[in-house]
Amino acid sequence: MENKSITPLAAFDIEGTSVVPVAEGWPDLAPSSGYRWIHLDLNDADQKLWAREMLPGIAARALWQSETRPRCERHEEGLLLNLRGVNLNPGSDPEDMVSLRMWVTKDAIITARRRKVWAVDAIREAALNGAAPATAGRFLAEVTYGLTSRIETVSLDLEEQTDALEETVLDGGTLPVGQLGALRQAVIKMRRFINPQREAIAALIALEGWILSPEELALLRETSNKTRRIVEELDATRDRLAALQEHIDAERTHALSRNSYVLSVVAAIFLPLGFLTGLFGVNVAGMPGTETSMAFWLLTAGSVVGGIVLFIVFKFSRWL
Repeated sequence: MENKSITPLAAFDIEGTSVVPVAEGWPDLAPSSGYRWIHLDLNDADQKLWAREMLPGIAARALWQSETRPRCERHEEGLLLNLRGVNLNPGSDPEDMVSLRMWVTKDAIITARRRKVWAVDAIREAALNGAAPATAGRFLAEVTYGLTSRIETVSLDLEEQTDALEETVLDGGTLPVGQLGALRQAVIKMRRFINPQREAIAALIALEGWILSPEELALLRETSNKTRRIVEELDATRDRLAALQEHIDAERTHALSRNSYVLSVVAAIFLPLGFLTGLFGVNVAGMPGTETSMAFWLLTAGSVVGGIVLFIVFKFSRWL
């Protein structure tokens, strides 16, 4: 291999409580003991070349796919695991979820990302302080739990926003333009990835005879249960927002129908009056009242009386 070096986002040899940063360029995947964790930046072309040289072809291609969805699949001696996390980077929308791609063997974990994944960064910070997950199975359990916990926080925030919108609408208030639509879109975008992520975590739990200890499986089961609960919360929030939209649409339709009805009644009252005034407005010979100074006032009084009579008729007919 060409003699050059890469600078991964993180590289550690981990065995129990021993955490040693990997300083060599082009690090390989064979630690002396324990497991080696290498965290790659998918925006770095040199790291892509390293992956092609050091990893099985299917793993390298999976890590550098342009689009991914949560998955968990065994391939010979390794495991392909793709997960999603909320985007907590400054200036980003949390529901614009970031992808974490992993290739896992018994003695190596390769993680890769395009945008910062805070759950992985927390493990990196812990490793720098000498407190990394002791085993590869523990690493998988902790990163999965960290991703899910942050997703749950955002999911609960969406639920609280929905509560606030419901209170505003039911109290007769007006929502800011686009707020309801933006919230519905955020829920849909999160729901798109969380359900397949639940399936991926369930598939990971099914590998209990591989590198996962009973304690690690217990944490993964808790994560799976939390993911299932998040899916249910997102489904409920989505349904509540849809019902809220239907309520707003019904209120608007009712108001429009009421206004249209009132306008129709007003038009019905003034239609004969308009005919009467139009008839007396023609300038032809023989028009009655042209010689009488009180003709205008008599016509006005007749129009008022006619309007009142029509109103009373509509009222007793229950058209008003």
